[in-house]
Amino acid sequence: MNARGDQPPTIGDMEEIAARAFETIPETLRKHVTDVRIVVEEFPSAEVMREMALESPFDLLGLYEGVPIGDRSVSDVRQDIDMIFLYRRPLLDYWVENNERLEDVVRHVLIHEIGHHFGFSDDDMEHIEEAG
Repeated sequence: MNARGDQPPTIGDMEEIAARAFETIPETLRKHVTDVRIVVEEFPSAEVMREMALESPFDLLGLYEGVPIGDRSVSDVRQDIDMIFLYRRPLLDYWVENNERLEDVVRHVLIHEIGHHFGFSDDDMEHIEEAG
């Protein structure tokens, strides 16, 4: 719930939750993602829905958009900054359905998406999550 406790968290509330969750990610990982922007949106865009062949906008909690560090070349000219999208409504549904702390859900999604930035495997991301 938001600061008043009677409404679901707004996009602004979710941005604050994401910022706090980001601070709990191990420093060894966090210090390498200063060039990644975290954005909260209601749902994935229609384009993302099409590209990922999603059946429902609730099927995706977050998304990393960018070029993973391991796939970059020194000769690449960057056109866009890397971004992590967090989708408010799917996150809230997941939170309610799974009875977890919202901060924990957001942290889990952030770690997963940051892992994509580094090209980590799911096992790598699980170890990072357990470390913090």
